[in-house]
Amino acid sequence: MPTSPRFSPRRLLALATDGLAARAYLGVVGLGVLAPVVAPDSPYAMAPTLITAPLSFLPILLPFGAVAAGSGPAQVAAAVVGGGWLLLCALVNAAAVGALLRRPDRRPAEQLPVQAPSARPRRALLAAAVDNWPARVYVAVVAAALGTFLYAVLLSPDPGFAGIWPILAAAPLSFLAVAVSSPAEYALPWLGTLLFTAGITLAGLVNAVLIGRLTRRIGGPATRG
Repeated sequence: MPTSPRFSPRRLLALATDGLAARAYLGVVGLGVLAPVVAPDSPYAMAPTLITAPLSFLPILLPFGAVAAGSGPAQVAAAVVGGGWLLLCALVNAAAVGALLRRPDRRPAEQLPVQAPSARPRRALLAAAVDNWPARVYVAVVAAALGTFLYAVLLSPDPGFAGIWPILAAAPLSFLAVAVSSPAEYALPWLGTLLFTAGITLAGLVNAVLIGRLTRRIGGPATRG
């Protein structure tokens, strides 16, 4: 019975650098890194974090604030760790782009498994969002964040900043959901909530598909059922 190959950092690096689209993404990240240097006090300083989302937002949940606010060696260590994490996020995202656009590996006909007639391409693409554990966990995180938002907006007397969690979980496309839903929020609040929820759902689905495709490419075992 054939088994999936184990995870290989080389495979991840190859996906992040082989394809034209993946290399173009890394080039955009490189340009984005210049933004904090050129305009450190402007909103553009957030460009590297936004471009490498959603993984780049993960440190927000970790207690690194006190370390980053320190002085001397603590700040240097925080800068090194932050730069390394940003680079890792960029490589993972580039590999996801490469995995999405890369053609299936060609193998001799005798090595190809016997399969039923293929499903529609759209259905096969969306299957990557649910047929492996990394994508399933991500979908669960987005669903929990979106559920928290909907509870706060619809049932809680003070929603506060509940919308920030689905935005961070489904970034970077979630910011488009904010841009689309914000105008409607002022005229019809229910319509703004509906557009925001739909936008977050679509953004999360795109990220889940990318995670699933990347998991398949780097050798993560697929689990169906």
